[in-house]
Amino acid sequence: MRCAGWSRSSSSACWPARWRSGRPCGSIRPRRSGAEVKARVDAEKATEPRVAILLEGVRKRYGRGDTAVDALKGVDMRVAPGEVVGLIGPSGSGKSTLLKCLGAVIEPTAGRMTLGGELIYDDGWKIPDLRALRRDRIGFVFQAPYLIPFLDVTDNVALLPMLAGRPNSEARDRARELLDALGVSHRAKAQPSELSGGEQQRVAIARALANRPPVILADEPTAPLDSERALGVMKILEQMAGQYRTAIIVVTHDEKIMPTFRRIYQIRDGRTAELSEAERAGLARGA
Repeated sequence: MRCAGWSRSSSSACWPARWRSGRPCGSIRPRRSGAEVKARVDAEKATEPRVAILLEGVRKRYGRGDTAVDALKGVDMRVAPGEVVGLIGPSGSGKSTLLKCLGAVIEPTAGRMTLGGELIYDDGWKIPDLRALRRDRIGFVFQAPYLIPFLDVTDNVALLPMLAGRPNSEARDRARELLDALGVSHRAKAQPSELSGGEQQRVAIARALANRPPVILADEPTAPLDSERALGVMKILEQMAGQYRTAIIVVTHDEKIMPTFRRIYQIRDGRTAELSEAERAGLARGA
């Protein structure tokens, strides 16, 4: 009797058509050893770009002539896959403008931007569909979660993969995987109004990761949270960055999370500089 969906080999044994390993019908796939899993992860890391976010001389000018304002005056940044980097600066320094340029919300005036190893801007956009870029390549986490109130938690996370064309069942499986990783799988069927502030922010992080973007931009994600929950969110971002090899930029004024960053950029008067270890230690002591 022939197995449905399988093809018969010349030896009359049943074989899965999609397999290429020569295992017959009913055989058990061998479990990978720890060494094999590590080798696979190392191979994936070897093929990923060394820099997930690269900004070179990015400028943004608003207006023209005598009324022109240079919000960004040559920003340089680099963030590796799996790295969480802080971005600090006083109000009006250009943080929001930088995030909007990097998120393809507004167009820079000049410079180069590379995301996930792909050049997206070089004195002009190199990507024809910016909506698809924002949907598929960039995750956003805001100060407020902005969950859709009439969708349950699972569908809030699954919506982006659905919009990207993935089957509903696959999108919901991805959502449940992320909710489990973030410790809120028990709230999968809850409405946003039934969640605590910390739970809502975890769901927002899951939504940002739903399409497996190489980049996440987080704008003051811990501002409304107390110290314990804020540090919890940062721990989650670190874990997710390492697990999914996502580069994350966190814009913040929140002194209590400064010690969590291994690298911090400061933007002032439209220019960026990476803080030294001593300068980071000073921020941590101030926290």
